[in-house]
Amino acid sequence: MQCLSDIDRKSILDLARQAVAEAVCHKRLLTEIPKLEVFEPRCGVFVTLHVRGKLRGCIGVIEPKETLGESIARSAASAAFDDPRFKPMEAEELSHLRIEVSLLSPLQRIDPEQIEIGKHGLLVEQGIHRGLLLPQVASEHHLGREEFLRGTCHKAGLPPDDWKAPETRIYAFTCEILNEP
Repeated sequence: MQCLSDIDRKSILDLARQAVAEAVCHKRLLTEIPKLEVFEPRCGVFVTLHVRGKLRGCIGVIEPKETLGESIARSAASAAFDDPRFKPMEAEELSHLRIEVSLLSPLQRIDPEQIEIGKHGLLVEQGIHRGLLLPQVASEHHLGREEFLRGTCHKAGLPPDDWKAPETRIYAFTCEILNEP
């Protein structure tokens, strides 16, 4: 994703908020995506929801099959309703909602020693198991490189040290992170 203007950033966050509100208040997916250039590319995206400062949902797409606008709308609605760690969001939570949108760069294979905490997000893949952690997870939880790899393995449903297994593939990506004020 190229450098975003302040208007593009606001448009992305506004779309995510509209999609959450549509899902929570009307139990449907937002279908009217603004015809803006920023929403046309295809890139990975995650929408993270916080209510009163606590994680409330985080869902996204790694390899998009639709435009960024469609991916944001779908991910935002899913974060509100389909994150298995949380019950569906309720309308009274909307006034305390803060949204974060992470735009992902393409995935690239990486050796564990090349991982930079705070810069790289990780995807660990082994057979049918896949787990992803955004770069901000390592920073927010003060994780070292090996802890970050173990956590990503855990997210994939793998034993913590399976990142060392020869059949495990490790991918890195970077994010442009947008936060509501």
